[in-house]
Amino acid sequence: MTDTRTIRIEALRFNPETDSAPRLQRYDVPFTPDMSVLQGLQYIKDHLDGSLTFRWSCRMAVCGSCGMMINGRPHLSCETFLRDLYPGPVRVEPLDHFPVQRDLAIDQAGFLDKLAAIKPYIVSAKDKPLSEGPSRQTPAQLDAYYQYSQCINCLLCYAACPQFGLNPDFIGPAALSLLHRYNLDSRDIGWSVRADVANAEVGVWECTVVGYCSEVCPKGVDPMHAVNENKVNSALDYLGVKRLLGGR
Repeated sequence: MTDTRTIRIEALRFNPETDSAPRLQRYDVPFTPDMSVLQGLQYIKDHLDGSLTFRWSCRMAVCGSCGMMINGRPHLSCETFLRDLYPGPVRVEPLDHFPVQRDLAIDQAGFLDKLAAIKPYIVSAKDKPLSEGPSRQTPAQLDAYYQYSQCINCLLCYAACPQFGLNPDFIGPAALSLLHRYNLDSRDIGWSVRADVANAEVGVWECTVVGYCSEVCPKGVDPMHAVNENKVNSALDYLGVKRLLGGR
């Protein structure tokens, strides 16, 4: 094997059912310049320790499954390369602010409840028969929400959000970005069906505008901007102005 070097990976190990506290386990992993952190973990699982637990699927930054803390920052492990972290060591831990199921795998149940709450689908004003054809949009209508549709639910933004760390009930950056995505869609009836979530005590006003969520997003989504836009909507709604202006 050419250009092979060795790097130490320190992986957090924790089984809540049997362990009293998390611990770090160290592995020396041979790697080539094209190997990601995810591939380093797969090497460990295949050759050194089959009990190491972590999530992955697509290996191309699309599915959002392999998010974890890498040297203290939220990253997708499939697009973080060992060559850039050499000589190491590389510390991998589960995403901050989530319960650990085992080792690097977190419990996503709370997020899935939040996602369901914002109605992440188009809510039409009336049913439209298929015979009427597709609901077409102009390029400008598509541009209005396109960036927010790129969210892959990787949860890096939640690991970066100090407010979510303080209050796990906070709806949080990804769910509020998707709320904004559907509210901006010309085919959706918008704010009127999601206002209760945005206006709630744990809705947009819980955000303290740190902005780290936008910095760590691997798809270029700007959750902080989505939250700020909806703070304006929430204020207009509270004052009764939004309805007078004809907002959806």
